[in-house]
Amino acid sequence: MPKNFKRHLITAALPYANGPVHIGHLAGCFLPADIYVRYLRAKGEDVKFVCGADEHGVPITIRAMKEDKTPQQVVDDFYKIIDTSFKDFGISFDIFSRTSNKEHHETAQAFFKDLYDKNLFEEKESEQYFDEEKQTFLADRYITGTCPKCSNENAYGDQCENCGSALSPEELINPKSALSSSIPIKKKTKHWYLPLQNYEAWLKQWVLEDHKEWKNNVYGQCKSWLEQGLRSRAMTRDSNWGVPVPLPDAEGKVMYVWFDAPIGYISATKELTPHWEDYWKKDDTQLVHFIGKDNIVFHCIIFPAMLKAHGDYILPENVPANEFLNIEGKKVSTSRNWAVWVHEYLEDFPDQQDVMRYVLCANAPENKDNDFTWKDFQERNNSELVAIYGNLVNRVFVLMHKLCGGKVPPFHMDIKDSLDDKLYEKIVTSKKAIEESIDSYKFREGLFQLIDLAREGNKYLQEKEPWKKKDDQKSIDNCLHLGLQLCANLAILGNPFLPHTSQKLCRMMKVVDRMLEWKNAGSIQLLKTGYSLNQPTLLFAKIEDEQIEQQMEKLHANAIAHEESEVPTEAANTNPIKDEIQFDDFSKIDLRSAKIIAAEKVKKADKLLNLTLDLGFEQRTVLSGIAEHYTPEEVIGLEVTLVANLAPRKMRGIESQGMILMTEDADGKLIFVSPKKASKVGSPIH
Repeated sequence: MPKNFKRHLITAALPYANGPVHIGHLAGCFLPADIYVRYLRAKGEDVKFVCGADEHGVPITIRAMKEDKTPQQVVDDFYKIIDTSFKDFGISFDIFSRTSNKEHHETAQAFFKDLYDKNLFEEKESEQYFDEEKQTFLADRYITGTCPKCSNENAYGDQCENCGSALSPEELINPKSALSSSIPIKKKTKHWYLPLQNYEAWLKQWVLEDHKEWKNNVYGQCKSWLEQGLRSRAMTRDSNWGVPVPLPDAEGKVMYVWFDAPIGYISATKELTPHWEDYWKKDDTQLVHFIGKDNIVFHCIIFPAMLKAHGDYILPENVPANEFLNIEGKKVSTSRNWAVWVHEYLEDFPDQQDVMRYVLCANAPENKDNDFTWKDFQERNNSELVAIYGNLVNRVFVLMHKLCGGKVPPFHMDIKDSLDDKLYEKIVTSKKAIEESIDSYKFREGLFQLIDLAREGNKYLQEKEPWKKKDDQKSIDNCLHLGLQLCANLAILGNPFLPHTSQKLCRMMKVVDRMLEWKNAGSIQLLKTGYSLNQPTLLFAKIEDEQIEQQMEKLHANAIAHEESEVPTEAANTNPIKDEIQFDDFSKIDLRSAKIIAAEKVKKADKLLNLTLDLGFEQRTVLSGIAEHYTPEEVIGLEVTLVANLAPRKMRGIESQGMILMTEDADGKLIFVSPKKASKVGSPIH
C-alpha cells in the first residue's frame, strides 16, 4: 500500500442478475478481491468488503422478454443463485446487496438530484433510436451492429465485447434493433447528460500523473480514452425498468445503468453500517475497486467524474483490473452456455472450493487473457496441492504421531544445524515476499511463494530423514518440531488464498482462529512443546481422469443442448443473422432423414438422451440435449432430420455421431424438424 490508511473499503464489480456466476467472474475480480480482504482482516485492519447484484441492466429486460417473465422475477431468481454461490464458494463479502432495494433507489436518486441542483447536467432533446415495430426507444444494449474498430458484427450500442471498445449507437455500422431485428428510426426524446469533457483536465492529472502506479492495462486504457477527448454522455434512458429519474418532467425515464450501478457500492455500505460516511467521505480511507477489464472506463473515468462532481466522496486509490479468463481455448459465453458455473462446480466437487481458488489464482489473467482447462485443473491439484502441500502436512503429522507420541516435540538448540536455519529463513522471507505481492495486487506471485515454501518443507524432510534416526530422538524432535511450525505458518500465510484449507489445519492443530492473525506468521513458536495434536486428515484428494472427462463432456453437452434449443423466435431473436456463406459451403452439409429406434437417459447428465437412429443403410448413436423436454419412450419411432457428416464428439464416454435439428414451439418446448415427406429413412434432404 502506498500509504497508511485508517480504514479500507474494498468493492468487487456488481454482477448482472441475469445469470449464474461462472469461474471467469471469480478470476476477474471476486477471488482477487477476497484474497486482498482476507489479508487485510488477518492484519487486523478496519475493512469493509461490499458488493451487490446489478439488477437494472438491459440484459435483464432482454432475458425477461425472452422468458415471458417480469424483470423483477428474473432478478429475484438469479440473486438467490448468485448469493448462494458466493457464500458456498467462500467469497467473504460483508454485504451482498441489490440495486433493486429501496435503500439503493433512494441513494441513487439523491445523488442524481444533487448534481441536478448544482446545474451540472446538460438537458438535451435529441434523436434516439426507436423500434417502430415494438414502439419503444432502444437502450444502447438493444442495438446491435458492426463495430467500427474491429469489424465485429455482433457489437452492442454501448460496447464491443470482442475488442472491449466503448461505443455509442451512432458509431455502429448497420445498426439493428435487438428486439425485432428491424432497422430502427431516429425519434426525438429528452435526456440529461453529464459533460465529461468538463472533467477531462482533472482526470488527466488524477489518472495519468497521480496514479502512474496503476496496472498497465488500466493506465493504458484510460490514457487512450483521455487522449481521444471526452464528450457529454447521457445519464438517463427511456425505460420502465430501473431507478426512476427524480424530476417532475421525467416520466418514463430511468437512470443509465452505469450511473446507478456504481452508486450501489455506496448504498450497500449504507445498508451495512451506520458509520458508512467514514468509509466514503474521509480521506484516511483506502477505496479499491476490483473489476474486469471491460469495466475499466466506467470505474476510472465515468464514476470518478460523478464523485468529483458531487464533491462529498473519496476517490479510488487503485483499480486493479484483471483481463479475461477463457475456457478450453474459447472465450466464456453465457449466451452459448460455454462456461463453468460456480454452483455446478460445487455440486460436482463438494468441499473442494480451495482447489478452484488455487487454480484460478495460479492461472489468474492479471496481465493478459489466460486459459482455464480441466486438464490443468487436474494437474495443479494432483502435482501441487496433493503432492506438495498436502503431502508435506500429512508426512509431518503422521511422523509426529508415530515418532513423537502425537505431541509437539521440543526443539534442542544444542544440535541445531544449517538445514534448520535455512528452513527458518525461508519461512521469514516467504512472509515478506507474500506481503509484498499482495500489497501490490500480484496475487499469483504470492501464491507461488506459498507453494514454494511447502516445496522447501518437503525438501527439508527428505534431507533430514527422521524415519531413519530412531536412535537419535533429539534429531527427530528438531525436524518434526520445525515441520509442525512450518505447517502452522502455511495455515497463516495460505489463509487469504486457501481459507478452507487453513481451517482444516487449525482443526488438526487444535488451535483457534486467532492463530491465523498475520502477525503470527514468521514465528517458529506457534505450537507449544508437549501440546497434543489431532490425527491428520487429507487436505486434498487426487482428481481422477474420469472426473475430468465428465467435466469436459458436461461442458460440450451444455453447449450442444444450447445450440439445439437456439431458434430465431420473435421473442428470442436478439442475435443478427450469421455471416453470409456460399452455396459450396452449404452443399458440404449432409442432411438425412432418420428414425429413432431406441432411446435411454445418459447417467449423470440431466439434459442428454442417448438415441439410436436408423438410416436404412446403417445405425447411428447420437446424444441429444432434449431430456428436459422428452422421455425416452416419447421419441422412439419418430422421424427426424440428422446432420449426418458432423465430426463425432465424445461425451460421457459415448461417441455421438451427428446432431438432430430442432426448433421451438410458442411455449419454448423443443420440437423435432421432421422430414414428413421423405420416401424412406436415410434419404438425403436437399
